[in-house]
Formats: sequence, C-alpha cells, structure tokens
Amino acid sequence: MLSLFLRCLLLHLLLASTALAEDRLQVEGYPLENGLQLLLKPTAERGHVAIRLVVGVGFDNFACADRELPHLLEHLLFSGIDASGEAGLEARMQALGGEWNAFTRNGDTGFVVEAPADNQRAVLDLLLASLINTELDERKVAAAKRVVERENGGHYSNLQRLLDQQNLSREAHQQLAVELGLDCAERAAVEHLGLEQLERLRSDWYVPNNMTLILVGDLDPRLPAYLERSYGALAAAEVPEPRALADAQGPAAARRSLIDGLLGDSASLHWIFAEPWVGEHDHETWELLRDYLDWALYRELRIERGLAYGPWSERSQYANGSFFSLNAEVARGDLERTEQALRALGQRLQRDGLDAGTFRRLQNAAVAKQGWAVQGNSALADYYWNALGDYADGRFSDPAEGLRAVSLEQANQAARRLFEQPGYIRIEQPLLSVAGLYWAVGAGGGLLLVGLLFACRRRQA
Repeated sequence: MLSLFLRCLLLHLLLASTALAEDRLQVEGYPLENGLQLLLKPTAERGHVAIRLVVGVGFDNFACADRELPHLLEHLLFSGIDASGEAGLEARMQALGGEWNAFTRNGDTGFVVEAPADNQRAVLDLLLASLINTELDERKVAAAKRVVERENGGHYSNLQRLLDQQNLSREAHQQLAVELGLDCAERAAVEHLGLEQLERLRSDWYVPNNMTLILVGDLDPRLPAYLERSYGALAAAEVPEPRALADAQGPAAARRSLIDGLLGDSASLHWIFAEPWVGEHDHETWELLRDYLDWALYRELRIERGLAYGPWSERSQYANGSFFSLNAEVARGDLERTEQALRALGQRLQRDGLDAGTFRRLQNAAVAKQGWAVQGNSALADYYWNALGDYADGRFSDPAEGLRAVSLEQANQAARRLFEQPGYIRIEQPLLSVAGLYWAVGAGGGLLLVGLLFACRRRQA
C-alpha cells in the first residue's frame, strides 16, 4: 500500500508541478511511517532546490543555565563525519555545489541548505550523515564551545556579568523582559555543558517524529521513494514534554535609563506595552496596526517635527509575553519633546481612533504585498518554515485573507486597549554625552590645577 501511495505521489509531482508552482500556498505534505513530516513544493525555478530540515528543539526547551545546549549541538553536527573532520565535510558539500548553515531559535533548530537540482539527493545524503554519523568527543566539544562563545559576544567578563545582574546594559525590550521574569537574567554559559548532555539532547530530540523536511524547487521525481528509503529509516522515539514558558511575574519599573556605550549625543526612546489579545485575526490586527503606527511616527516625528530620521514600531515576544512598542532614535536633548509627541499620538488614537482612509490604504498595501513578498525557492522554503503552524490539508493559510478580514473597528479596539495602558519608558543612551565629557575633563583639570597650586604654596611656605 505504501509503494502504491509513493507511485501516486510521484505521478502527481510529475503531472501537477506547473499547477503547484502557480500557488505558493498549496504544498504536498505527508508524514513518513516514522513520523517525519515532509513538505514538497515543485516550482518553475529550474536548477535549484532549497532544503530546510527543522528540528523541534530550541533555546526555550532548556532552563537558563543550559539554554545554549541546542546551539552547541548545532555547531557540533558540522564538525565532521570521519577522520577528515570539519574541513573534509565542508569540502564534500563544496564538491556537490551546495551551501549550508544552521540556526538555533527559541522554538526550533533549522538546517538551511541550498543545492543544485542535479545533486539534491547527494546533498540530502550528506545532511543525513551529519545528523547520524557525527561522533562527538571532548576535542570537538571544546572547539564548538569557543565558536559559540565568540558568536555570543566573546568572553563573558565579570564586568559584563555585573552589568547584566544590574539589568543596565541590555537592549530595551530584553531588559523589560528580564525585569518581568520573561527572559534570563544572565547570558548562558557553555563551559559547564558536557558530552553526556549533548548526546542525550541528540537522542531525545533529534528523532524523525520531531522533524520536518521542506524541499522547494526543481524536485527530482524520485524523491518520494528516496526519502522513504533514507530518512524513513530513522528510528522514531518518544519526545520529551516541552518546557513550560514563563509568564510575566510582578511589576516592572515604569521608567528606566539604560547604558548604551560610553560616549555619544544620541539616545533611543522606547515606549513599550504589553500586547493584549484582541480575538480573531489577532496577529493580522497587530501587523496592520504596526504598519499604521510606522506611518504615523514617520509623519509625526520626521516630517512634521524633525525629531527622528527613522522612527518605528515593533512587535517582540519573550516566553509567554508579547510586547508592542513605539521607538525613536533622537538627540539626547530632544528626548523630552519626543516623549511628549509619542504620548500625544497615543492620546489622539485612543480618543479619535485610526483615520479610516489611511487604514484602508495601508491595509490594501499589506494585502498587495503578499503577492510579491516571497520570491524564489529559498524565500519560499523559509516562509514555509516560519508558517509550519498554519499548514493543514495540503495548504498554508492565506495571510492576505486574514489581513482583509480585519475591520477598522477591530483595529481601533486594539489601539484603544494598547494606549489605555501606561506602558514602560526605556531610554538607551551612552554613559556620557560629549558635553558631559568636556565638563568632566574640565572639572578634573580644574581640580588638578587647584591641587598643584596648593602643593606649590605649601612648598613656598
């Protein structure tokens, strides 16, 4: 029965590839017997295949102290499958004409591969070998730790740890998340992570029933049978329960100044709110409100007041908390005027609502953008990766439909609920302004001069 299914799928890929290419939301998807989910999308773009292997494990699956484990394993899986090591593995990929990389995110780890269509099965063989044939040892682990440490900003000094403990040196949104208990208070270290933990991570989470393999482009008609023989031979296993994400705990300071460098006359002002749930089409509502506020900030702060060159609104998420913010980079001397302008904008939207004509124009632009925003096999594969939760019955949900469904009334409700909150003000600025530095140098020089004069008088006396 399985071989009959594969033959039918093969025939469908051969006969329907042109039709499939015209509709990016229609994707052939099915699970192998071991639970590995396949998504196959033939396109009209010849000669290239984009491959994404998504493993359902990321930073959020581990406590703060161990959250770098999946990132460390990601690097180790490129360390080599035989005596030729990492260089030999990379040389094999180069010989096949492909490129690869990997990224660990909060909820998953993705292996990103670009391959010539002629070698797609050989590239998939190499990817599979790196997953199952990489032997871990202390030497490889030590080398991977050094790489991860560099990627995370270098050696974690005692000074940086002290600043993190005081929660003064982080980007504004992350600082607020830490203050609310939604993010880790210190950078996760890698020194204590051991070989046994990494092996257990691989055996627990790197199992086929916790993976999705996405292939987009000039697909080989023999792929279904090949994937059944190769990736279908992986042994399924019970996946650990996901770790519960943190909820916001306790209050945070309404206003804080954060250190961003040592010297400068610029500052970043952030007015951050908890993003409330607004019901059906929640995501699309906030996306449209973000577009609206981007335009409102640009018009208000740049065109009319000349305070900021590129103000922006932003959505961010930490654990179970979502933030929506208004942001502007301004001169230190303009901070007060900028904050007044932001508050006036919020009061106006809460009182009068969104301008109907502007909202419709931006909504139509957002809908139109869906027709061209995702172009090429690689972008399409990344889109599928990020939208896996919206896939069902052979199709991804249409984002344009969700955007069209948002009414002006729902957007006004979201704006009112947002700005009825006081929000949190976070100001990022260097420790000293240029004027402050001149004052400090002048004061120091003055004190030194006074000291020298006093010493000279004592000698004369």
